[in-house]
Amino acid sequence: MTNLIVKTFIKDYKNVTDSKVRMKYGILSGCVGIALNVLLCLMKFFVGSITGSIAITADAVNNLSDAGSSAVTVFGFKMAGKPADKDHPFGHGRIEYITAMIVSFIILFMGVELAIQSVKKIRTPEDVKFSLIGAVIIAVSILGKLWLAFFNKNLGKRIDSPAMTAVVADSLSDIAATSVTLIALVLSDFFPSLHIDGWLGILVACFVLKAGLDIFRDTLSSLIGQPPSKELVEEMKNKILSYDHVSGIHDLIVHNYGPEHFFATVHVEVPSDIDVMVGHDIIDNIENDIKKDMGIDLTIHYDPIVVNNERVTELKEMTENIVKGINPEFSIHDFRIVDGPMHTNLIFDVVIPYGFAESPDAVIEEISLKISEVNSSYFSVIKAEHSFV
Repeated sequence: MTNLIVKTFIKDYKNVTDSKVRMKYGILSGCVGIALNVLLCLMKFFVGSITGSIAITADAVNNLSDAGSSAVTVFGFKMAGKPADKDHPFGHGRIEYITAMIVSFIILFMGVELAIQSVKKIRTPEDVKFSLIGAVIIAVSILGKLWLAFFNKNLGKRIDSPAMTAVVADSLSDIAATSVTLIALVLSDFFPSLHIDGWLGILVACFVLKAGLDIFRDTLSSLIGQPPSKELVEEMKNKILSYDHVSGIHDLIVHNYGPEHFFATVHVEVPSDIDVMVGHDIIDNIENDIKKDMGIDLTIHYDPIVVNNERVTELKEMTENIVKGINPEFSIHDFRIVDGPMHTNLIFDVVIPYGFAESPDAVIEEISLKISEVNSSYFSVIKAEHSFV
């Protein structure tokens, strides 16, 4: 059914990297959410009015607020799909993260409200009156919400959307909360004096709050800045290294301005003895192909390296062995030597993983000492840095 809905309302539905197509997915998700929640709200208000059930009427209000959440999703995707302009040259894609954060606040609010109401029920328990039609309506509501969760999960997977992940969590939280009402309603028919709805509500509130906090934390991390996925890094590395005359890469940095709007910079190592115009042409081809094939705006630093000098190769291997001997996770790049009348400078960068106990200065000092122990005429000029991928 999801495929049918998508094909009906999104013509170019396979082109998920296009910002306009992403926007259509988001609007579709929000509109379906609004329609379903309004329908459930009207059904519950009608049944609640007939049966006099406060629980069902309260659940109707909850569906109305869920329709509001869906409206936020529509607005967020509409804004995120706007093209770049003078004030926002990188586009508006990060609004999708803000949308997810707003939904996380709604989930957290619902969790707190559910916890408060549950505590009140524990302190002053009330008899729950069983209603068959009420139980049926609540069961239908749960099934509807379950379908909506799977629907949004499917859409979110297609476009890798944090906002839709938040909407799925919102639906699952609603399912959990509504299930408490249904369980309490059914048990009241068998055990009229049993008042467990408050305790069940507390349990569900904990799950709802955790879901909200998880969405908030993940969205906040995206806004602050996260490293790219290993799959993306490997794909970029393999593609760049497949070009003629490319000896290696380092200092790869990837950042985004929305889930599908990536920018990257990288240092590409090219033999120093090839014609500079040939090297420049290679760099241009890589940048253009990465943009065409991966949708990433890539800027490359041309890094010429000496490849046919035995002495440079020997000293580089010696340095790598020393660095790896200190910590196998360390790596070096940009290695070069400058000979002087009294000593030889070994110039290179060392990459230190995050969380390493020693300070960068201590690492530099240790490497320099071990290199000078090999030959006192070797002076180390080292720059320590962390990897961004």
